[in-house]
Amino acid sequence: MKSFLEKVKKSDVQRDKKQSYSIDSHLERQVDALYAMVSGFYGADRLVLKASKLNALQLMRSDKVEEKVLALQKLILEDPTLEAVPNLEEIPEILDELQEELADNMARRTVEDQIEKKVNEKIQNRHEEYVREIRMQVVQETAGSENPQTLKKLASLENLEERKLSGSALELLRPASFGEIIGQESAIKALLTKLVSPYPQHVLLYGPPGVGKTTAARLALEAARNHNDNSFAQDAPFIEVNGTTLRWDPREITNPLLGSVHDPIYQGARKDLAEGGIPEPKPGLVTDAHGGVLFIDEIGEMDPLLINKLLKVLEDKRVFFNSAYYDPQDANVPQYVKKLFEEGAPADFILIGATTRDPSEINPAIRSRCAEIYFEPLTPGDIVDIVQQAGDKLGMEIEPAVADIVSQYTIEGRKAVNLLADAFGLSCYKTITGESPERLSAENVYEVIQWGRLSPYSVGKASDKAEVGRVFGLGVSGFLGSLIEIESVAFPAREKGKGAIRFNDTAGSMTKDSVFNAASVIRKVTGEDLHNYDVHVNVLGGAKIDGPSAGVAIFLALYSAILDIPLPQDIAFTGELSIQGKIKMVGGIPEKVYGARQAGISKVILPLENNKDVPNNLKNIRVEAVSSVEELLSSLFNKNQGLN
Repeated sequence: MKSFLEKVKKSDVQRDKKQSYSIDSHLERQVDALYAMVSGFYGADRLVLKASKLNALQLMRSDKVEEKVLALQKLILEDPTLEAVPNLEEIPEILDELQEELADNMARRTVEDQIEKKVNEKIQNRHEEYVREIRMQVVQETAGSENPQTLKKLASLENLEERKLSGSALELLRPASFGEIIGQESAIKALLTKLVSPYPQHVLLYGPPGVGKTTAARLALEAARNHNDNSFAQDAPFIEVNGTTLRWDPREITNPLLGSVHDPIYQGARKDLAEGGIPEPKPGLVTDAHGGVLFIDEIGEMDPLLINKLLKVLEDKRVFFNSAYYDPQDANVPQYVKKLFEEGAPADFILIGATTRDPSEINPAIRSRCAEIYFEPLTPGDIVDIVQQAGDKLGMEIEPAVADIVSQYTIEGRKAVNLLADAFGLSCYKTITGESPERLSAENVYEVIQWGRLSPYSVGKASDKAEVGRVFGLGVSGFLGSLIEIESVAFPAREKGKGAIRFNDTAGSMTKDSVFNAASVIRKVTGEDLHNYDVHVNVLGGAKIDGPSAGVAIFLALYSAILDIPLPQDIAFTGELSIQGKIKMVGGIPEKVYGARQAGISKVILPLENNKDVPNNLKNIRVEAVSSVEELLSSLFNKNQGLN
């Protein structure tokens, strides 16, 4: 019995071994088949290289099926991290998965091969075209960028360069030296002192248009260059720009004044930089002006935010750039781009700003950093000098009356020169047609004035004849002074003590206060009570007086009307009148004095406290300062006339 059982057991073991051998043999055949497919898919050489990179080479050479399967997993799944050797029971399932993955890879390869085949066919079809283009490029590189068409255009441009006009009249008549800038001696002197110093200052130039601010700035830099002890080199640049035309993008896409960074793709960076995705900083006008002068005309019209950015540049003397595209670690970034991003662009210059605005309208921060210089309005006499000077440059005979006529229609030097240039052109036309001799006549000037529909800028109001109840005050509008014509009449009231005071409301509330102050002072000085009169006060032209400076003039108009005393009509007055009869200081004295002189006034009486504000080197006008109405009346009349 025992022997039988042993035989049975031995038979079972042999059967199990046969079955195991059969299974191992089947798996080995599957594994070998997969290896054959993988080898065919990758190629023998590439398979060895790939197995080496995936740490599967030793596993492939193993005698154990399990390790060979692990090698297949690494190769087909391309996963070098697999380290677990599978069990025999897991291998069939793993082989199925590997077969599916290999099938997907082979299918993908087939599609890619088909696409590549089509691409090759396209390339083959266009091969001749590519060859022709390459040949053309080789020819261009050998012969240069020129061809018959480009050479023909170059010759045409060179022919155009040879044709030149004699130049415009305005270029000829533009001042070429300080001596040709009329009426601005003090301003030019102040400007030169700011620039020729070893420590030049930023400057703001105030003044009406057409008085020579731009020309003076340009000539001042030339003078500073030639000064022995100065900060400017001989080639120091003068960069001129108009504040009204400075446009910029708050996103810093473009900024011609300060500079900007050009996006490597969209904003026109150089081709080599764009291909590498490298942003390119573009320095602006402040860098162009480095070492010289940046002149901004109409600086009062600039965007306030742009002015604030300019202030930062004035402080740092450099412009800094930023870009999200800039990578300091990129080895392809050129050195100049790195330098601009890391150190900024130099911007050490002197700012000269010019404006026709009132100083109160200019950014206080920029005013605090700049010296301020005031260019004066031109008088009719200045315009006459400008016209005569321009006539000499034109080289044509000019009638004596021409300069006087032009001075009646403008106080701008530029406008005067334009009128003269137009009249000169008309004279040339009439000479050609035989209508008139070769000279610039008053008739031609009047014809040009008619074309422009111009009217006299200022009519002289001064007179040698004294009048009762009429007086000239002085006002300011911008940089220009003007006469304020004030008149008054007084009638005895129908009932004593019940008189009325009337004045035009358009003159403003300050006029009302000045009238009541004047009434108190008249009673104090003369003993007359204005309530015994019906008094009318009028400011001619409906002018609105927004300050107390007409107080003295209103007092004199009332004083003259009540006492029937004529007032001189060639004297103008300015000053605030207190109820105690004191004459207090006011503003705008230089402008008022120039305005009075332009209107033909021979004398200006102003507050004693304003005596220091009177311009130097006044011509054709006298200035007197007083501190009270007693001094005022004593200056105008006999000492005791009209006093109780």
